[in-house]
Amino acid sequence: MAVKDYIRQRFFPHIWCPGCGHGIVLNALLRAIDQLGMSKNEIVMVSGIGCSSRISGYVDFHTLHTLHGRALAFATGVKMSMPELNVIVPMGDGDALAIGGNHFIHAARRNIAMTAIIMNNRIYGMTGGQYSPLSGYGTRATTAPYLNIDHDFDIAEMAMAAGASFVARTTTYHVRQMADILKEAILHEGFSVVEILSQCPTYFGRKNKMGSAADMMEMFKKNTTPIGSEAKKENPDLIERGIFVQKDVPEYCSEYDKLIENAMKGQ
Repeated sequence: MAVKDYIRQRFFPHIWCPGCGHGIVLNALLRAIDQLGMSKNEIVMVSGIGCSSRISGYVDFHTLHTLHGRALAFATGVKMSMPELNVIVPMGDGDALAIGGNHFIHAARRNIAMTAIIMNNRIYGMTGGQYSPLSGYGTRATTAPYLNIDHDFDIAEMAMAAGASFVARTTTYHVRQMADILKEAILHEGFSVVEILSQCPTYFGRKNKMGSAADMMEMFKKNTTPIGSEAKKENPDLIERGIFVQKDVPEYCSEYDKLIENAMKGQ
């Protein structure tokens, strides 16, 4: 099956702004799925509301386009009712970590098998460029014209602390690494979190004078480094990318099936 066979071509051209990184994420995701040889009927994609959530409309899988911040809650219901399916949940800043933050930490804690893809463009792009939980201290947004004083979350650290059994980070510049990490995440039997640094030249880039989309991607190249590199020791401000956690932990659906079996036996 070719990558184009996974796309609902009737919905193209897409609505993302020129230079947006989300199309790169879509491309890498479809290549990962194609390389895994997965059938479209094996996959359910669940999204909320936002720029990133538009991905569910462009893929020819079983899809749910749900409420803002509630994608993981809907995805949990899908996985619990049909655990044999591969559930993929693309989210943005707010969808995952503002209104959706409580769902995120509890999905990680339960270790239910699904892949949470968090596209971190550090801004609310669809609703006008407001600052998000990932914008960071000292940045500008339409709702922070005199600088944002909120500190941002570290998605990887939060996911690990909440109990996610697979945690990784990459960028839209490192597209081959992205596809490889997504393959690992989809195959992992547990809650997988993949943070992808994604450029938003329209709002975050323009407000913070970061230049074009290509300039922002060049920053991803210069400001990130593989986990545990010598460069990180020399420059602690570099952002690490790669797989932080990949461990075997009892998966929620499997444990729930055991619970039912024991209850049926009267134990």
